[in-house]
Amino acid sequence: MWIFIGLLLLTFNGCIIQTNENEKIPLSPADRKAILQKLEDRNEAIHLLGDYWMRDPFIHLASDGYYYMSTTRQNDFFPEKRTGMQFYRSENLIDWEVMPQLWDIGKPSKWKSTLEAKATSNKDRNWAMVWAPEVHFINNRWVIVTTSNQRSAQLFLTEGSELAGPLHEPFGAEMGHQHDPSLFMEEDGTPWLVAKCAEIRPLKKDFSGFAGPAIKVGPADRKMGHEGCYIVKVEDKYVLFGTAWSTDRPRNGTYNLYYAVADQIQGPYGPRQFAGRCLGHGTPFQDKQGNWWCTAFLNGKYESKERVLSNQLDDQTAYTMNPQGLTLVPMDISVADGEVIVEILDPAYAQPGKEEIQLF
Repeated sequence: MWIFIGLLLLTFNGCIIQTNENEKIPLSPADRKAILQKLEDRNEAIHLLGDYWMRDPFIHLASDGYYYMSTTRQNDFFPEKRTGMQFYRSENLIDWEVMPQLWDIGKPSKWKSTLEAKATSNKDRNWAMVWAPEVHFINNRWVIVTTSNQRSAQLFLTEGSELAGPLHEPFGAEMGHQHDPSLFMEEDGTPWLVAKCAEIRPLKKDFSGFAGPAIKVGPADRKMGHEGCYIVKVEDKYVLFGTAWSTDRPRNGTYNLYYAVADQIQGPYGPRQFAGRCLGHGTPFQDKQGNWWCTAFLNGKYESKERVLSNQLDDQTAYTMNPQGLTLVPMDISVADGEVIVEILDPAYAQPGKEEIQLF
């Protein structure tokens, strides 16, 4: 099946072939040229994958030279419309292959029993959804962390270097409620689970369980937000990213990305700083040239950049500059005179709006 999907990609160069083979998102030569230019210029957001429905896109550059993307998907988009996880890969951030579905609730799984036990009796097709999976290539195998709409998280391991089953579940039936779990790898090989906006917890180096208690972390001056935390290390500084609505009211205003900096992963962290507008639950990653990008997606009503920047929109509703699909926003993360500088390179995303409740 994997070979067949690869052949489809060659046949429809510039298209993403969804699980349903009748659904294709074409990329014209003119669009391809424009995207390539934006990747080179790095001064404007890039919109990819058309109207492909996704939330919480996460991109990881693996040692095989491929970018791997994981994302929240509605069950209706999966084979037989069953709860599942599916991943995508690309050599250039433009052309994406759909990989075979890696896990679905119809197969034997320890996590399946937990999801079914937690589910309400009134089940529709989306009674259980896999939320915000992250995929990491660590020590020659794949580690996946994810959560669900049933307040239950899980960690999966592959047997080897292929992103394929069977998947192992070292935590058993579940690893507890870990909202938007993420992984950070320390230089000494210690993995940290980052979740709950914001809490960190060390894992055993073989990912077989927790290695210590959870530690609350976050900005010195206020709460980071409510979801989508992620940690990167730049030189000797730990940068904790997190997500909140600009008004501090759910689904009012824009869904933004913020950050705080510490000298140690356990903190203490400095004040909450503004990272980017409409970049909530975006995950920074570096491309093959070492350039930083942040993923973004539609959360709220889509409005043009001009409309959002006009500051005339109603802050009682949720709105965004990101259309459906994948948006990549160029950014830089650097250290100067001991201070971390996070700079969004598309001006439309770089400044908070008038409805922003925190002063920066």
